[in-house]
Amino acid sequence: MGAIIVAMPKHEDSERIVSIIRQSGMGEDTLVCSSGSEILRRIEDMDISLIICTRKLKDMGYEELHGYLPPKLNLLLLTKDIQLGLYSSNIIVLQMPFRTSDLVNSARMLLPEVLSERRNRAPSRSALDKQTIDKAKMLLMARNNMTEPEAYRYLQKNSMDMGRTLSETAHMIISMIDE
Repeated sequence: MGAIIVAMPKHEDSERIVSIIRQSGMGEDTLVCSSGSEILRRIEDMDISLIICTRKLKDMGYEELHGYLPPKLNLLLLTKDIQLGLYSSNIIVLQMPFRTSDLVNSARMLLPEVLSERRNRAPSRSALDKQTIDKAKMLLMARNNMTEPEAYRYLQKNSMDMGRTLSETAHMIISMIDE
């Protein structure tokens, strides 16, 4: 597993996040960066698995940083802005304030090792559930001009936020859009 970078405007906040990550057993290799340019230098020198940051760093915002990142590198964005209209397959938004367990679970979900384990597992969804999820994705793609990964990530995030299964969330979206 590669290193995890934590980048927050206040060094104390970064250290708190690093402490949580280390206590969870996820990242002995967890680094603190204070600027986007420092993150980009670290990415060139090291194997990085995940970046945890806020919307604004010392020298750039998360949008600019995201534009410089390799496409496979995931970003966990910590923000107070619940209206953030973000649809990217490798960015997850965690609203502040958050519970420690939410931070740990979100970070674990974005680590490449966890993602590859999930992909290698035998599918456990029924054909009907798959059809429902596909229909919800198609509706989201048509209505909101999303790509297929963006629509799927939207379904995933909403199902996690509401504590429902992916197929339950898909049913709810279908019923809301088809009305």
